[in-house]
Amino acid sequence: MFVSGPSDTFVKRSPQAHPDFFAAEATGLHWLGEAGAPVVRVLGHGPTHIELERLIAAHPTLPAARRFGRVLARMHNGGAAGFGAPPVGSDGAPFPGRLFIGARPMSNSVHRTWGEFYAAERVLPFLRIAVDAGTVTPTEAATVESACRRVAGGDFDDAEPPSRIHGDLWSGNVFWTEAGVVMIDPAAHGGHRETDLAMLALFGCPFMDGIVDGYETVHPLRAGWRERIPLHQLHPLAVHAAGHGRSYGVALHTAAVAVENI
Repeated sequence: MFVSGPSDTFVKRSPQAHPDFFAAEATGLHWLGEAGAPVVRVLGHGPTHIELERLIAAHPTLPAARRFGRVLARMHNGGAAGFGAPPVGSDGAPFPGRLFIGARPMSNSVHRTWGEFYAAERVLPFLRIAVDAGTVTPTEAATVESACRRVAGGDFDDAEPPSRIHGDLWSGNVFWTEAGVVMIDPAAHGGHRETDLAMLALFGCPFMDGIVDGYETVHPLRAGWRERIPLHQLHPLAVHAAGHGRSYGVALHTAAVAVENI
């Protein structure tokens, strides 16, 4: 993938992109923005490109982090049709194509419970790729699968409805500007709100405590959410183990052990 465009726009191009790739990104940005989220503005897109407004970077600040936490909570409160539900476009219809996290395909199958969805659609498919790639050993995979059985069995389900989540909210997709945080590159779908927060924590995010403080003024988190961070990091770690090397396989196994001990 490469980027181009005049000074006030940012164009991502990929002649080999899946036909749904850029449409999924555009629809996800629309859906998140519809719930009041600060997202990069889409100026146009086609099968091989997406054109976005160009953002000007600024230093992170604590007030901006707190504001971001508040709008993130409101975005989550926007809800979704189900766990795994795809984003909804400007025409009011659910996105009919394939979803992606980074360049990897991601399902849009909807499940009755979060645990069933998360294990079957967000962890195990990427675990299998990682095992085939040799970045997760069979012994480590057995531990991850054991943790997923607990997840799918409902051990971590709660009464919360599906949230409207970014889905790939690591710090690199949190763009700090003078006006505040702008989110980019979503893998938007219906999920659990703690997943976005766990991904923010995965690689570290400036003023993370401020983000959480702001978030909880709008929608307090359930007791024990910090203990559940490894649970919600199984998905991004499995994705990274599938394509970014052995160290992520080790980290995935470590997170699975932590889940087994919750």
